[in-house]
Amino acid sequence: MSTIDPITPESPSNVGATSTKTHLERLVDSLLFEGYALYPYTPGATKNATPTPFGIVYPHDYAQTQTHAFDRMQMQFIVTVGAVVTGEVRFLQASGEKHRAVERRVQLGVAPAKVSFDFDELEGVAEIFTDTLPDGRGRVTLIVENKTPLTEEEATGDRKDALLKSMLSTHLLARTEGGTIVSPLERGDDGVAGCCQVNTWPVLATPGDDAILAPTIMLPEHPEIAPESVNDFFDGTEIEEALVLHIQALSDQEREEISAQDPKVREMLARADATTPQQLMDLHGRVRIEDPPGEREVTFEGITYKRGDKVILRPPLDADVYDKMLDGRPATIHRLFMRVDDRLHLGVTVDDDPMQEILGESGRFLFFFAEEVEVAS
Repeated sequence: MSTIDPITPESPSNVGATSTKTHLERLVDSLLFEGYALYPYTPGATKNATPTPFGIVYPHDYAQTQTHAFDRMQMQFIVTVGAVVTGEVRFLQASGEKHRAVERRVQLGVAPAKVSFDFDELEGVAEIFTDTLPDGRGRVTLIVENKTPLTEEEATGDRKDALLKSMLSTHLLARTEGGTIVSPLERGDDGVAGCCQVNTWPVLATPGDDAILAPTIMLPEHPEIAPESVNDFFDGTEIEEALVLHIQALSDQEREEISAQDPKVREMLARADATTPQQLMDLHGRVRIEDPPGEREVTFEGITYKRGDKVILRPPLDADVYDKMLDGRPATIHRLFMRVDDRLHLGVTVDDDPMQEILGESGRFLFFFAEEVEVAS
């Protein structure tokens, strides 16, 4: 039997989750409803004809007839020697009309573990296991498959009908104890660390690298929820500020129609209405540079460049007109980047530009190659 109970401290899937559990759970909860309803359109809107979720795991029989459909989601990752791994599957199941859906959770114990689940008309199996690599590390596989049987008519029918028996917004989550997870973006030189991902793009999800999340959209490693975000809009990468303003501009009749279609959407409307003017202003944007990217000092072709050094801009003869206008102008180096082709990129601000200070603070730099500048004497 599968379980859909919330995670508790005693739950097997809580292994390795300490102070990061709250953040991790918030992250998964937010992603789970990504693309759920987009804008709060009125029920008659064309965009509300079918759900718009990411990470769909279709019934096997339907996926076999479609070139774009998957009947499974799989992530593989490498763990250090001795790591104990547990897994979890989260997804939404269509229920009723429009975008209504029920959240489902399938918890797996310590690998190896296999669980068959049955939620109403949806059937599937989830499994987690580890293969030991020659160097002693483990390659973990976490996979979920949609085993829901279909009639021949359903298997060749419309996508809208197939979604009713599909796993929507599927996410895989694994935690470790007694070890860490190797970044899925890291490729080992030993030739054994290659992993196969299906229908997902896993990323490290905690600062301690003891949890990995396979989301339905591409994310950077160690993703964070912006502290300014006060609402869960399942917005499909829309801008939260724009959504709040959109909702606040709805007529009373539109609000009534929208509120009647889905409790989740109704809750979202209430959260938007509760947004304070200051919270809305905070959503307008920010610049945060805690640890500027790039190198602090680079020696390139016998010349040492440092952040804060002064240079004279010398664009080449074939440069565009904007660069030529800066020929001979003094500038300050703020960033140093070595490209993969071993060319040095300098991010600079022009010293006699009246906007220099603002551009420097906001990270709006002009970029030149090292051969396009000369060190000021």
